[in-house]
Amino acid sequence: MPSLRENRSGSSDDGYSSWIGLMFLFNLIVGTGALTLPSAFAKTGWLLGLVLITILAFISYMTVTFVIETMACANAIYYWGRLEQLKREREREGYVPQDPDSNTEEDNDSAIVNDLEPNRLIQNDNVNSTIEHMPLFSQRTRYYEIETKIELVDMARIFFNDKGRVLFFLCFAIYLYGDLSIYSAAVAKTLRDVICTRNSAFANATDDELDAQPCWTNVDPLSQWANFTRLDCYRMSLIGFITLLGPFTFFNVQKTKYIQMCTILLRWMAFSIMISIAVRRLMVNGQQGYPPIANPYGMPSLFGTCVYSFMCHHSLPSLVAPIRDKGGLHKMLSADYMLIAGFYLFLAVTGSFAFAHLEDLYTLNFIPTAKQSDMFLVFIEYFLALFPVFTLSASFPIIAITLRNNLEALFMGTTTTQSNTNPDAAYASFCQFLLCRCTFPLLAILPPIVITYFTDSLASLVSFTGSYAGTGIQYIIPVALVWQARKTCRQILGQGIINDFRSPFQSVVWLIFVFVWSCTSVILVTVNFLTHSIHQQPAHLGIHLTH
Repeated sequence: MPSLRENRSGSSDDGYSSWIGLMFLFNLIVGTGALTLPSAFAKTGWLLGLVLITILAFISYMTVTFVIETMACANAIYYWGRLEQLKREREREGYVPQDPDSNTEEDNDSAIVNDLEPNRLIQNDNVNSTIEHMPLFSQRTRYYEIETKIELVDMARIFFNDKGRVLFFLCFAIYLYGDLSIYSAAVAKTLRDVICTRNSAFANATDDELDAQPCWTNVDPLSQWANFTRLDCYRMSLIGFITLLGPFTFFNVQKTKYIQMCTILLRWMAFSIMISIAVRRLMVNGQQGYPPIANPYGMPSLFGTCVYSFMCHHSLPSLVAPIRDKGGLHKMLSADYMLIAGFYLFLAVTGSFAFAHLEDLYTLNFIPTAKQSDMFLVFIEYFLALFPVFTLSASFPIIAITLRNNLEALFMGTTTTQSNTNPDAAYASFCQFLLCRCTFPLLAILPPIVITYFTDSLASLVSFTGSYAGTGIQYIIPVALVWQARKTCRQILGQGIINDFRSPFQSVVWLIFVFVWSCTSVILVTVNFLTHSIHQQPAHLGIHLTH
């Protein structure tokens, strides 16, 4: 069970400024999902895409404020529990409590053990009514300061009941499975397109037709490599990728700070170059792509892609807690989301109009061609083409280990109890070792391998992951958390203390709106998936401008 980590906002050693936090949030959100955005945007239509991205950015920001408010509530309950524990200990020792605002109280409070788990201090289902509540002072807002880093999983343990916690872990695990599948498919697909020869004659071919084509067109028909297809190359690349990085799932990866810094640097170099090339193509060659104004059939795909692209909710506690000055946190978040939405729109619009055909993964539009003779441009094109390989390879072990840990948290509750009742302690320890060190790592990496072995459609993987598990993490879970957090804090702390980190969207109408929006979107996406599997979308659908 994860423990809470103390992170005082006033610490100058571990904390950072709000501007650094804004940059970290920007880098956290803008990732793999952005590479699949231009293709989904072009299929949806430029006008409908503009409207939909703007709406989804606003709703994502709204649910981020819900998570921030829940973090403050969890800190308040944690702090209240510590004070209650201290008060009970002093009463047992015959100590007469002093004024809560005195320096002695503050000094003694800071000496309490910091790693107490919140669900041991307060249970949401059965609040202990016999505990005498501490006096509350309306002029103090210390309860609602975000000082302790309480992760999303810890908030679920505080505010959800047993069924809610299981549903949370399942949703989170499905999302991480989707993440690993997207990473695996993106890397294998990139390596395939770099290794294999590009045949312009099949530019408009379907994915199945391309998979059946030989990997190299200049190979002797009698050679053993003549029957080596692009699908074979994709699967070999996938197996090689998993063979190299899969074993990290069996261990713990620490001190990834410098790896992440290099990843951020490579990411911004790649995005800057891609946008520059797209703008140059528009200035030199003119408009090459002609996306429709609006194509409703593309909305489900863009919805899932945007949910995946705006995802940051599961990492917010680690990002927000170290910020020293949290006074303007909501303003910082709103500015960040407006900046990210503008960046996404600029990336999608330039890509949609600069290229006649967009690949599912935007970097695949920059694969080097035989016509390119400038070695510097060839180097740039190879860098862009292999960019997903570098960045996703660095993140894959971290995501896999996170999934492994969540699977342990989901299943080890009953397993540990059963092991403790076994009279043979050595046998029980051996079984637990096999379960934790072998079974859970294999459960983490095997399903993504099976999924991506039979499909390389990044559009489908991103759309499915974002539309279902992503909707749960980004919309449903924040709404449920903030609803339970507000109710629990009213029961325990009353309404005398104001939460300075409360969401600007306090009305229950906003919670209902997000919930209804989520359910409606999932239903529409499901209907689209079912109808699309029955018959393919007609190519002529969509409203076009004449050109």
